[in-house]
Amino acid sequence: MNWRNPWLLPILILVLASAVQLDLPWWSLAVVAFVVGLAIAPSGKAAFWAGFAGTALSWILPAAWLAYQNDGLLAHRVAQLLPLGGSVPVLVLVAGLIAGLAGGLAALAGTWLRQALRPRQLVR
Repeated sequence: MNWRNPWLLPILILVLASAVQLDLPWWSLAVVAFVVGLAIAPSGKAAFWAGFAGTALSWILPAAWLAYQNDGLLAHRVAQLLPLGGSVPVLVLVAGLIAGLAGGLAALAGTWLRQALRPRQLVR
């Protein structure tokens, strides 16, 4: 399959990761990124950045929305517990960074597994 549009993979991962996280644990986003990387990512670089962007957004968007809805009360308290100085935006970005790294590495692992299982052609 030819994925010429660079936004298709991150959007696919974003939609699927957001959907599965409604009922499954947080780490299900890594399973989604792994499967997408295994199935359709064209390269390791594209897989990592698509997994990173899709999963990071699947955490940043809801976290920012929930913080906005309650004026950041809970997020501010959590940010005070961590060495973030009580900053809600930094907490949201750190959460997105952690989710992005998990998704990016999972998508990269999926692509590497597909490449490892691909039959090699003998050079004569």
